[in-house]
Amino acid sequence: MATACTTTDGSGDVCLRPSASDGLPTHQACTSKAAPDGETRRRQHQRRRCCVVCLVVTIATLALLGVAVLVLSLTVFRVRDPATRLVSVRVVGVSPNLAPPLPQINVTLLLTVAVHNPNPASFTYSSDSGGHADLTYRGAHVGDAVVEAGRIPSRGDGAVQMEMTVLSSSFTGDVMAELIRDIEAGAVPFDASARIPGKVAVFGVLKLHAVAYSDCHVVFGVPEMGIRSQECHDHATL
Repeated sequence: MATACTTTDGSGDVCLRPSASDGLPTHQACTSKAAPDGETRRRQHQRRRCCVVCLVVTIATLALLGVAVLVLSLTVFRVRDPATRLVSVRVVGVSPNLAPPLPQINVTLLLTVAVHNPNPASFTYSSDSGGHADLTYRGAHVGDAVVEAGRIPSRGDGAVQMEMTVLSSSFTGDVMAELIRDIEAGAVPFDASARIPGKVAVFGVLKLHAVAYSDCHVVFGVPEMGIRSQECHDHATL
């Protein structure tokens, strides 16, 4: 018959000792109640520490990205309106059409517009990007222009040139009578609007689609054959 015993090493293990009457060898079978060793606890602590470090790094990275996006939205991607000024208007071609019943003379003008770009990104446009300008005289459409290719540097100045064809067929009836009166008075007012799509290059790498708009009211002085006054409203969108 087995009898209970206790170990002498102070560990608190419980042993079963078979009695001599059982006819079995006398040995002890013990069950250990020892706690996890120090190596296991150290590994668990390291894993928890790694998880905390990864979480902190992730939160810090997201915070930095948020700050970067905010700064870019307030600086680089916050489009500031350009400033334009019509510098010169020059006659570069005359195309007469004397066929009856109504002879016509179409005049081609070369318009040079100075542009100041206050944005930290350059603006590039091509002649086939759809850049277009319209000329109106007292509400009547009298001319069209295709914008030539060019580039406006970041925080710099550039020139936009366009050839505009003025259609004499548009000056009929009341429009022609008003034009004659304006010429006699020495000042001819007209309005020009332009839409120029292109691309802005941020830091010379990131390219975004953008469109520049300009609406100008110009008074052409007949005696001096030049621009007497002008007022332009410009804006750009991404």
